[in-house]
Amino acid sequence: MKYIKMATSFNFGEVVSVIVGSVCLPFLPETPIQLLVEGLLYDFGQMTLPFDNVDKEYLREPKKFDIKSLKNFMLFMGPISSAFDMLVFILLWFTFNVRDVAHFQTIWFTYSIVSNLVGMHIIRTAKIPFVQSNANKAVYISSGLLIIIGILVPFTTLGAIIGLVPIAIKYIAMIFGVTLLYCFVASLAKKIYIRKYGEWI
Repeated sequence: MKYIKMATSFNFGEVVSVIVGSVCLPFLPETPIQLLVEGLLYDFGQMTLPFDNVDKEYLREPKKFDIKSLKNFMLFMGPISSAFDMLVFILLWFTFNVRDVAHFQTIWFTYSIVSNLVGMHIIRTAKIPFVQSNANKAVYISSGLLIIIGILVPFTTLGAIIGLVPIAIKYIAMIFGVTLLYCFVASLAKKIYIRKYGEWI
């Protein structure tokens, strides 16, 4: 359920972002091959979720697969993810004046990987991550390694093949700044969601 809810909410948000970006920008925010590579890296990070720790409260009663719950989660958290994609687009276009297609696509590619893998720790538990609930070491290690890989891919031959380019440190700093802001907002949204629906994952 962790994987399914994360995948549907992040993917829904990204689809909305690609559509809006494609309409508002004079180019695609990411190419299909870049989206595939990004998704592959993110999915590798989620492959360790079956080994993740589960909060004791979650195990108090049996759970069932609930389509309505999945829909509520996707429609609640997906737009929040998309809103921060829009924030990145706005910052790149109006604040940093990024007009080069490859640079724009590379920055969003890297941001998407970093924000999704960090956001995974917010979503994996109804509690405060890192403080009230810790993930399994495998989850920490995989997400950490793949964040590093996501940042380094644009500097490699693979990155060049799929149209990515090296980016300046100021953009990497922006990526982590927006990601931290997303985590703060997502944590508040999580409290609102739990209060409204009486559940999380």
